[in-house]
Amino acid sequence: MKVALSTRGLAGLLLVLALAALTLLSAGAPRAAAETRVSTIAAALRESPVYVDPAASAQLSQPDARALRKKIEDAGKPLFVAVLPAGYPTENLFTDLRTATGVTGLYAIRLGDRFDARADSSVLPTAAVRNLVTSVQGESDATVQLNDFTDRALANMGGSAPTSWGSPDSGGGVSTAGLVTAGVLVAVGGAGAYTLVRRSRRRHAQEQRAALERLRVVVDEDITAFGEELDRLDFHPAEPGADDAMRGDYEHALDAYEKAKSYMADATGPQDVRPVTEVLEDGRFTLARLAARRAGEPLPERRPPCFFDPRHGPSVADAAWTPPGGAAREVPVCAADRTRLADGRDPVVREVDTDYGRRPYWEAGPAYGPWAGGYFGGGLLPGLLVGTMLGGLMATPSYASDYGSGYGDFGGGYEGGDVSGADFDTGSFGDFGGGGGGDFGGGGDFGGGF
Repeated sequence: MKVALSTRGLAGLLLVLALAALTLLSAGAPRAAAETRVSTIAAALRESPVYVDPAASAQLSQPDARALRKKIEDAGKPLFVAVLPAGYPTENLFTDLRTATGVTGLYAIRLGDRFDARADSSVLPTAAVRNLVTSVQGESDATVQLNDFTDRALANMGGSAPTSWGSPDSGGGVSTAGLVTAGVLVAVGGAGAYTLVRRSRRRHAQEQRAALERLRVVVDEDITAFGEELDRLDFHPAEPGADDAMRGDYEHALDAYEKAKSYMADATGPQDVRPVTEVLEDGRFTLARLAARRAGEPLPERRPPCFFDPRHGPSVADAAWTPPGGAAREVPVCAADRTRLADGRDPVVREVDTDYGRRPYWEAGPAYGPWAGGYFGGGLLPGLLVGTMLGGLMATPSYASDYGSGYGDFGGGYEGGDVSGADFDTGSFGDFGGGGGGDFGGGGDFGGGF
């Protein structure tokens, strides 16, 4: 009897120890599971641009996920979308996912009813990502939110899809009969096609010349305004107090003025306007620096010109602004426009002639892309022009063929979809929203700071 009791006591002790061991193991399970799931998500995103966690399948149905996946694949851009359940650990999620995926791109995550995104700066500048995220915050329906974000992101981001996504199936070989038939059709239609191409080229050249002449009026106004600024400065290299730094700034500004006139005289199409506004922007900053030297003030920070009208000169700060019918974004503003916005008044906007009367330049024709690109290059334009007519035009492939690429890095100068592994700059990858290193707003605060 004692033996039986001892056996039962030993069995009970073993059961208690086993339960205790399971409890200890389960206590460490969530972190391990989270790490495993990041690897799982990353593996899935290397094969396809959209991942929906099984626990979050109610947020995005399979048909909607397939449609979103096809949209991204058809665009050929390195956009990665993950739909995760509420409560998923957010600390370092973006950085961990980007590291595990190892592919340069734009990463968007819907987590429960919250949404955020991060990008490598070579794909989309931080300011542009912030503005895109802000534009879809508050949309409760996951399908609507993800599609809106995707549409706007694809229109503004650069880079190309990773090769690991594969390529569409060609559907088999082409028969010899098909090739012969195609050859006959090409031969028969060749003369007619040649005529159509010549006619199209002539029409395109006429449109480009007309666009340049309309744009020339605006650029000439810019050059004249810059010349007037030079006159108002009334600087003389031999004046009392002038030093070599001041004289150097003045010479640089004069050179910019002469270059702008020369570049515009040689322009043969709208795409040739960008160098003109580039030197005007540089010249205006040089004048601001010269004015500070003469007044004995600290030299100004190098900032882009005022978004509302580059003739206002270098901006002094970024301010929130919402275009009619658009989403809020931060734009560089001059001191006067910053005051107007703070007082609830409208900024003084550069308007140009269009077929529909005087309109802000971002609502004018596509020829204003090169003009704006010279003023706001270096990746700034995508964030500024999100949702505007000009922003949408500049993001299309046909625009690049007509007006050139790279106006503010719209579709130009981007590198995306390449495999970099863990070798990427975590500081530039999503360092906004109050956080760094890819955190959701810092310290796991998903979407913080917006």
